[in-house]
Amino acid sequence: MSEQVAPPPAPDAAPAQPAVETPQAAAPQQAEPPAAEPKAEKSGAKKALGIVGAILAVVVIAGLKFGVASAIGNYFNKDETASAKTGDCIAELPEITGTEQEEVDGAKVVECTSTDAAYNVVGRVDGQSEAQAKADTTCTQYFKEGEEGYIFSSIEPGKTGYVLCLTKKV
Repeated sequence: MSEQVAPPPAPDAAPAQPAVETPQAAAPQQAEPPAAEPKAEKSGAKKALGIVGAILAVVVIAGLKFGVASAIGNYFNKDETASAKTGDCIAELPEITGTEQEEVDGAKVVECTSTDAAYNVVGRVDGQSEAQAKADTTCTQYFKEGEEGYIFSSIEPGKTGYVLCLTKKV
């Protein structure tokens, strides 16, 4: 019978493994299932994924049925001029001439000392319909004679909203 000779192990090294395995030593290792634990992890991950998917489906259906999507959309597309009041300032808006109207996004209240401040809010009228907001008389009481005024409104179709009466900041 032959034996193998190997140099002595280093003091920090792990114990040496036998160079040749006997058939009896190899047999028990082959009898064990090779990946029993990963299967358990997979089934747990599948369960978690299924639960998350079910919750997501319920949220989507509830959002469509009860308008949650609209509320979430309003949160992310918040009207930043909704709390504007007389004395506030509004950042630059697109230039409009004559009786033109233009839909704008991103209008916001800013500090009047800011370089972004372009308009002064000289009046606010709440509870206005679209027709009332389009009427030139909505803000006439807030504009001085000879002063150029602008009307900014936020009204959803078929509902009422508010109108801001603006003048150019000097």
